[in-house]
Amino acid sequence: MDKYIGKRLDGKYEIHELIGVGGMAYVYKAYDRVGDRWVAIKILKEEFSNNSDFLRRFRNEAKAITLLSHPNIVGVYDVSFGDQIQYIVMEYIDGITLKQYIEQEGTIRWQEALHFTTQILLALEHAHEKGIIHRDIKPQNIMLLRDGTIKVADFGIARFLQSETQTMTDKAIGSVHYIAPEQARGDYITNKADIYSVGVMLYEMLTGKLPFTADNAVSVALMQLQAKPAMPREVNPSIPKGLEQITMRAMEKNPVDRFQSAGEMLDDIEAFRRNPNMVFHYGPAQIGGAYNGARSMEAYDNSTRFPASYNDNYEYEEELVRSRKSAKSAMVVKGVVAAVVLVALFVGAIWLLNNWDEITTPEVAQEIEMPQLVGKLYTDVLADEELTENFQFTTTEGNDPEKQPGEILNQDPKAGIMVKKGRQVELLINGSVEKTDVPDVKNYSSADAIALLKEFGLEAKIEDVADDEIEVGYVVGTDPQAGEQVDVGTVVTLRVSKGPDDKKVKVPDNLVGDLVYNVTALLEDQGFTIGSVNYDDTSTEPKDTVLSVNPSSGTEVSEGATIDLVVSSGKGATKELSYSISLPAGVSQDVTVKVYRNGTMERTDTVNPSYAGTYSLSFTGTSGTDAVVVTLDDQEYMYLNFDYDNQTVTVTQTIPFQPQTSSGGEEEPSSSSTEEEPSSDTEDSSSSDETSDEGWTE
Repeated sequence: MDKYIGKRLDGKYEIHELIGVGGMAYVYKAYDRVGDRWVAIKILKEEFSNNSDFLRRFRNEAKAITLLSHPNIVGVYDVSFGDQIQYIVMEYIDGITLKQYIEQEGTIRWQEALHFTTQILLALEHAHEKGIIHRDIKPQNIMLLRDGTIKVADFGIARFLQSETQTMTDKAIGSVHYIAPEQARGDYITNKADIYSVGVMLYEMLTGKLPFTADNAVSVALMQLQAKPAMPREVNPSIPKGLEQITMRAMEKNPVDRFQSAGEMLDDIEAFRRNPNMVFHYGPAQIGGAYNGARSMEAYDNSTRFPASYNDNYEYEEELVRSRKSAKSAMVVKGVVAAVVLVALFVGAIWLLNNWDEITTPEVAQEIEMPQLVGKLYTDVLADEELTENFQFTTTEGNDPEKQPGEILNQDPKAGIMVKKGRQVELLINGSVEKTDVPDVKNYSSADAIALLKEFGLEAKIEDVADDEIEVGYVVGTDPQAGEQVDVGTVVTLRVSKGPDDKKVKVPDNLVGDLVYNVTALLEDQGFTIGSVNYDDTSTEPKDTVLSVNPSSGTEVSEGATIDLVVSSGKGATKELSYSISLPAGVSQDVTVKVYRNGTMERTDTVNPSYAGTYSLSFTGTSGTDAVVVTLDDQEYMYLNFDYDNQTVTVTQTIPFQPQTSSGGEEEPSSSSTEEEPSSDTEDSSSSDETSDEGWTE
């Protein structure tokens, strides 16, 4: 049995299940009671707790990710480096690794591969700007969410750019299939090592194969140093030429020949995305990228580097030129722009001739960007005429208890990808989740308890606990506890007695009267197991107050014994509810306020709305509701509902107040009255005078 599952770290992180195992740490799914959210907790393995190298790597990861804040990097919430346990609390990602997705899909469509690669590069660009090199970029460390979002994880062997220990002397290398040649050699590592790894991942996504494979890691490392991989288009001819060039440039053996930054590779990807037919003209040791190295002004001076068949897009080129930090003189820029315009016109004319038939062919399929549908209700999607006109939807039913029925859990193609209008889109729709009650299996044998749980559609997990009373092999309690309603298929932990423990401890004092959260945290920290938590509706104590513990405080029990709690639900406690009502504006005379509670007048006051503005109500009760009516000068003004169970006050109706007539018997001037309607004024005045207290008891 895992020693952490079912425990609480630092009184707030409840460990629920093991979701991953790495070389130096375990990763658990946990619930943050303070932050009210699911988190992932990476706990350093005990065998490495005294290993200075692994301690350094683990703490270095915490240091690295606390410096980073980016939507494509797994976030970190908390770190703890205690004497007994060291852990990192991170954002919980509900998804799969990119490696799993590649294995599932085989070859990934190039549009989708670029969608993933762009997000990875954005994350690396952020990390590199903070001076952090990941050094272990591989699809196993890339998380893919259901909506197509990428999250870069595991900075366990990250290094800082200014660090003096960036070589392989600590043997902290990444997966050999993805490491850069300089990393395999043990040379000095820069951010361009991450670029190489991205290139390998892009190669794998586009071809469905790794560039280098062998029987052992040493052979693969040697191939990284010496061998040239098969060109991607030899493996998958559907890959566009320009994308093949981007992939191979990222995988250049010499770091000088690669993209010099994540941003530079992003520029070329964006250029290719705008024109998938373009061809790059990368040269040896060329600094720059898109459009014959257009981002480097120096490249313009070396005209022999670029052939006359140079393919360009003038507007984007000009934008890149303007963005350079160090521009050449005005004359040089004008000459370059003029040359670019001429080449663009020449290439454009050739393209027009080659594509004339396609342009003049009617009903050419239009490409549009795939919208984000994950998270929407399927009924809302069907009600959107634009979506139903542009796409054809097919659906399959999924099951996610944390999502509402009818919510879209996944879509294919993913959001952000360019697709043809009328494309068929596959949607995974969340179905309704069947509920069931957890049966009471206390004192059942473990076999009988498992059988009964199966009858209720529930799974079972055994946890052995010490118990002084219940026979060995019989159930002490469950989590979730008996009577609780859960989803069909939920895993129920059966706490099964292993008999008394030789080591005895005393149940702590001062538990009764404290809040249940504090009591459970204290008991768990001291090694006790929390059993049933039953709520008493008759108690007059405030909500969540512990009324009793069993065994009681001071009792000597086996170490790890189960403690049952009885807690006040708060329903029997006296609650005071208050509410301030707004008095009518524009009334300057005194009015008589009467307050009725369940038909009986509670109090009467005289107030002047122009001075008071509000009038406060306050009532006490234990449960149920009170119907409260407020009158002004015996006119019904406001109806309220005081709910003691939910501790809320609701205004159910407000009636406009009509001021009484003056003492002289004539009605006070009204902004809405006119000389043309005297009979209407008389009727209003008469109606007001006839107001009575009928129906109310004073």
